[in-house]
Amino acid sequence: MLGYTEPRIFTKPLRKLTPKTSLGYACVEYAKEILGESLYPWQEWFLIHSLEITGNLATNWKFRFRTVLLEVSRQNGKTKVSKVIASFFLNVLGVQNVLGTSLSVDKAEEVWEAVIADQERVPDLKKEISQVARANGGKKLVLTGQRVYKVSAPTRRAGRGDSNDLVMLDEIREHRDWETWSAAVASTNAKPNGIVFCFSNAGDPDSIVLRQVRGQAIAQIEGGECANDFGGEVDGNNLGLFEWSAPEGAETDDLEALAQANPSLGYGLLTERALLSNRATFPDAKFRSECMCQQVETLLPEPFPEGAWKAGIDERSKITPESELYFGIDMSQDRKWVTIAVCGLREDGNYHVEVVERKIGIEWAVDWFKDRAPKYGKINLAFQGRGCPVSSLAEQICTIEGVERFSLEGPDLGNGWNRFYDSIAASTPIKDGETPRGGVKTFHLPQPVLDAPGRTCQLRNLGGGIQLPDRRKSPDDIAPLMACAMAFGAMTRIAKEEEKKVYQSSYASGSSLMFI
Repeated sequence: MLGYTEPRIFTKPLRKLTPKTSLGYACVEYAKEILGESLYPWQEWFLIHSLEITGNLATNWKFRFRTVLLEVSRQNGKTKVSKVIASFFLNVLGVQNVLGTSLSVDKAEEVWEAVIADQERVPDLKKEISQVARANGGKKLVLTGQRVYKVSAPTRRAGRGDSNDLVMLDEIREHRDWETWSAAVASTNAKPNGIVFCFSNAGDPDSIVLRQVRGQAIAQIEGGECANDFGGEVDGNNLGLFEWSAPEGAETDDLEALAQANPSLGYGLLTERALLSNRATFPDAKFRSECMCQQVETLLPEPFPEGAWKAGIDERSKITPESELYFGIDMSQDRKWVTIAVCGLREDGNYHVEVVERKIGIEWAVDWFKDRAPKYGKINLAFQGRGCPVSSLAEQICTIEGVERFSLEGPDLGNGWNRFYDSIAASTPIKDGETPRGGVKTFHLPQPVLDAPGRTCQLRNLGGGIQLPDRRKSPDDIAPLMACAMAFGAMTRIAKEEEKKVYQSSYASGSSLMFI
């Protein structure tokens, strides 16, 4: 079986791609005729599509993209692609500054050394070499005309002090914060035709840069908007995504799916036998990330029973107008984000939870409740009373007239979480021969900021059958989940199961969305 030439997900070209509308054709020709490289079909396809231009090559042109993200499974030839791009930019386009980073300086140097090897091997290119510096901390290739190719470790200093035409960020799945991205990408700002190439296989829950960049690109492809859930700034208007990956839900032994994620399959040394051998020895999540290029939400256990959180997603779920409302508030571990959620009853007697607001800062949350308390008469506010970042803020909000305080701590905190857990678990899909869990259910809208911790939150055992979310060990901000849990815990502490009914309220009018 041969790997797919065209990626499963990609940014469509603005017009038909020809040698006049894409510099990728010239890059492919350069690779073959000058460097003597034999490119796989997918590599040619990628170069042609990623180097699309706007304008006219004969007069005035620019690269369509300022940021390009290539996602493909491991061992498919990303290194060769990045080497060809760097050499083409230096020797054909004649750019002044190229910067490369990877997991470490050593990994970045692999591409750098490959470019140097080609430069020294090809007579016409060798003439252009002015200097090759290999001293620690100052490694660079200098060509005539002060064209420079440097490498850097992935740190907050990457690219600072330079103005780069081309930046290549390898393995951005390993970027756990925005420091390297901010430093390196900003180094292209003073270049009207600057471009950043990002290379990676699929990420994990800690890959915040990759997840945000990919999410922004997919939102652009689908014509929607992407929530900034990971704290970084990404310009989606000049962003191109090219992702060779297996479809969501594909089985790990599906050869067709493997061919979609491994475009080099059958063209070189990558074989079906090797992939299936990995399948037999890798954990499922690792195999999907490394060999199927699937975005694995977590390599850790999920907080709720398998399938329960997903089964509780209901796009049409809403709170009945007559239900009393309970709000929950929580703050991220780094005290940066504050989240407000709501809980209420549905017409079917089950519960609905929803994140109604999430922003950076503190004062906005105080104003949020000040604006609503006089208008609606009373607001029930629930929060974790001790041992969490939000406690002092919540106590301040509870001094506002009309805000009724529900502080969950001690046994109330553990019992409230357990009730919330059981209501989520009640939606667990039933397999043949199993007995339904039964009990009241909690449903929620498909909200990425809530779905992430709903699948990745880690729990800690307190003994006696009590578990609570672990803020430190959870890969995503669990504040949205905790805000929902606190609202649910307060509401169910008041509305006992045997007395459950629809409550009259003077301030509810249709759904929690009225409070946004």
